[in-house]
Amino acid sequence: MERAPGGRRRIRTWIGGTVAVLAAGALSLTGLTGTAQAADVNVAKNAGFESGLTNWTCSAGSGATVGSPVHGGAAALRATPGGQDNAKCTQAVAVQPNSTYTLSAWVQGGYAYLGAEGTGTTDVSAWTPDSSGWKQLTTTFRTGASTRSVTVYTHGWYGQSAYYADDVSVFGPDGGGGGDPEPQVPGAPSGLAVGSVTSSSVTLNWSAVSGATGYNVYRAGTKVQSASGTSSTVTGLAANTSYDFQVTATNAAGESAKSATVTGRTSQGGGGNPGPGVPKHAVTGYWQNFNNGAAVQKLRDVQAQYDIIAVSFADATTTPGQITFNLDPAVGYASVADFKADIAAKKAAGKSVIISVGGEKGSISVNSDASATAFANSAYALMQEYGFNGVDIDLENGLNSTYMTKALRQLSAKAGAGMVLTMAPQTIDMQSTAGEYFKTALNVKDILTVVNMQYYNSGSMLGCDGKVYSQGSVDFLTALACIQLEGGLDPSQVGIGVPASTRGAGSGYVAPSIVNNALDCLTKGTNCGSFKPSRTYPGLRGAMTWSTNWDATAGNAWSNAVGPHVHGLP
Repeated sequence: MERAPGGRRRIRTWIGGTVAVLAAGALSLTGLTGTAQAADVNVAKNAGFESGLTNWTCSAGSGATVGSPVHGGAAALRATPGGQDNAKCTQAVAVQPNSTYTLSAWVQGGYAYLGAEGTGTTDVSAWTPDSSGWKQLTTTFRTGASTRSVTVYTHGWYGQSAYYADDVSVFGPDGGGGGDPEPQVPGAPSGLAVGSVTSSSVTLNWSAVSGATGYNVYRAGTKVQSASGTSSTVTGLAANTSYDFQVTATNAAGESAKSATVTGRTSQGGGGNPGPGVPKHAVTGYWQNFNNGAAVQKLRDVQAQYDIIAVSFADATTTPGQITFNLDPAVGYASVADFKADIAAKKAAGKSVIISVGGEKGSISVNSDASATAFANSAYALMQEYGFNGVDIDLENGLNSTYMTKALRQLSAKAGAGMVLTMAPQTIDMQSTAGEYFKTALNVKDILTVVNMQYYNSGSMLGCDGKVYSQGSVDFLTALACIQLEGGLDPSQVGIGVPASTRGAGSGYVAPSIVNNALDCLTKGTNCGSFKPSRTYPGLRGAMTWSTNWDATAGNAWSNAVGPHVHGLP
């Protein structure tokens, strides 16, 4: 959340993209003179993007490596065209003059091009239109009489969605630079942690291992399944039972040692945690503990339509992970006791009041066991001191899913089943289940109340259908919500977060009528735009706004329109 006047945070435009794997072609070459020639190798470096973007350069910051989807190994390239940029990613490879090379790659997603330039003869390229699965592009080129370096590239097309690439191969005589080294047995996975659990399953998550092409999951020392990514759900387990798990990494060279052991316990029954006192369909509002030009409120002034009130924000201390709360004199309370009395009164009226952690300027970092414990202990202490029902995670400067999961589970163990847990990630944080925010939400699904993603200050984004949608439309709200709804969250754990007025965010404001249309589209299949989800989600939790103060500044127009609509959902 942004504390500066006129908005919640600076605008961040999402740019990302995955490049498809290029498969090695086989070609045996002989020299023109009959003398011995350099051995044929794949002269591309970091051809599978296992070392991030090392050796690659992507235009306008358009490229990034991702863990899913991949064609081989643990990573692939994702590149996203934007504006006048076609997301071109290049690498200069060392070649021999007067030699023939086979260029290939595996691609997926939007329009994808593969080519070579600076060959000294005829530059070449190949392309394919939008694809939902991996496709191999292949072409050949011959180098000129004095050519020692050729630039190979991938790119997308203007206005199209992101493309993915992996396993690039430029196969031919070694130009002196060699190729990627032969694979070594990977190291043991780290960061193994228990995610969501049910009465018959345990989900495991771990950190990617460089050079790994797959993983094996062991239960009590026996291999039970394999995985291509860094997450796996072990099913067929007994209810309310503890199990020990380990994971290994594999590639063509062999299998690593086993990871450290983690213990997961299945639940007694299914279902998430709606948070006692939180209605089936709820409205969340952020209350500003500062004055940035919006109406200054006491908690007692917050409109009755709000079911969850997130007090913004907790403050960091000098101890990593630890949080505290400092009531700002600017909001007009005569004493802390008066503030606590307002919390108690809201709770007595059936509302949940929680402490929000983060915001645009939040500097809380939970990236170790010690900081996870410090977070849990300090958050619980604030719940005890002020009467907060729970916490909201609004960390906009990075989140470590492994340790935040540990922190939230420790806090839940202290606070009990009544804890309300909400999250407010940015749009970029929920584009993929491989993202740290999305992974955290899935890891704590059994104790999570709602994720109110911020559908603003983001620019255009991909929807669940792979198409690009511009913020400020009903399609933007529904197609992006679909990613969460189809990515593993229960409908009751998904809410639509929007600004309360044009002054509440730098961009992305939508009229309350658009919010209501999106709610109808998702829950009933009516009032949709061009995007209509394949099914409806009647259990959708509701909507959130930044902030109750900006809502009050506009005469509570947002809550007066959206609140009754949310509470009237099926």
